Amino acid sequence: MKIAVAGIGYVGLSIAVLLAQKNQVRALDIVQGKVDLLNCGISPIADAEIERFLAEWKEGARKLDLLATCDEAQAYCDADIVVIATPTDYDSERNHFDTSSVEAAIDAVRRVNEECWIVIKSTVPVGYTSELSEKRGDRRILFSPEFLREGKALYDNLHPSRIIVGARMEDRASVEAADAFATLLREGAEADVSGAGEEIPCFVCGMTDAESIKLFSNTYLALRVSFFNELDTYAQSKGLDAKRIIEGVCMDPRIGSHYNNPSFGYGGYCLPKDTKQLLANYRDVPQNLISAIVEANGTRKAFVADELIARAEGVEDPVIGIYRLTMKTGSDNFRQSSIQGVMARISEKGYRMLVYEPTLDAPMFEGCEVTRDLDDFKSRCDVIAANRWSDELEDVAGKVYTRDLFGRD
Repeated sequence: MKIAVAGIGYVGLSIAVLLAQKNQVRALDIVQGKVDLLNCGISPIADAEIERFLAEWKEGARKLDLLATCDEAQAYCDADIVVIATPTDYDSERNHFDTSSVEAAIDAVRRVNEECWIVIKSTVPVGYTSELSEKRGDRRILFSPEFLREGKALYDNLHPSRIIVGARMEDRASVEAADAFATLLREGAEADVSGAGEEIPCFVCGMTDAESIKLFSNTYLALRVSFFNELDTYAQSKGLDAKRIIEGVCMDPRIGSHYNNPSFGYGGYCLPKDTKQLLANYRDVPQNLISAIVEANGTRKAFVADELIARAEGVEDPVIGIYRLTMKTGSDNFRQSSIQGVMARISEKGYRMLVYEPTLDAPMFEGCEVTRDLDDFKSRCDVIAANRWSDELEDVAGKVYTRDLFGRD
């Protein structure tokens, strides 16, 4: 099968590497530097499994039929399937995902290839794919949501909990194409989620249903994060042991011990924008819970900011340190990280901040000084905010404020 992938970020690159094990894959991106790195066997993003696969490919120990390019015709002209994995940032003014990159990619595909199936992997509003297909008179478009963790995108594609593809359920050709794409993803996977030899579940449904599954899944995860953050806020406010309370609550098998580690709020590529988009889709539907999930995240960030400021009281001209801007351990993504919301609230109160971020090659970030020297950072800060604990802070543990109770993301 000849497959093209538009966009080599977390979603696109992980899909490209997965499918290149058994198919010819051409990965397109507009950034020449990312294309050059990939063709040299170097991952342009931070993902340990992608880095391992590419290193083995470069050394000849792993077979991948993979070529990156900036040339649209080279990528698309003879493709059987084109996967669209371009960014769709949330536009807060329009209360809508910015889907312009998806539409531009489809335009580029159809200029050189009218027959291939297009699979949208980018996150889109509920109802978008069906409306787009009708507007364009293009019946060869599918939607397949991704369920990937940042920094572990290829691992999650290799070990998926489920594969979902949305099709025109009244159209036999569309359903067959969705089944075929689901099979390609399953064939690229290494193991089923149970490890007991069971097949990875594949679910073909309507395109709008598939879009809804994506947004509701991520909003539920945001709900869990918010719930345990509010539990932690209560415990701190009342002088209780949050860790012990969480451990006791999670002994109930109906609740479980996943997504229960307190943080400074949910963030990253998906949860903030997906919850807001789902809320926008509720504009004509009664609800209370979805808006509360969105509001809870802001409340948590404000609480964390107040806690940090309280620890700086009594110090003349204090410096509040921000240990890492990234959302998760091992990530290189700053986008929508919860610490930035905390920083904004601290800045509003007029406090000085110093940011330690070794991956950022810039002297300033959002008006705050940045250092890449950890020792300098430790010595200059009076209080240090760390969304996730690191052993390299051990010698200044007395300065550190973190709610990382379990040492995991």
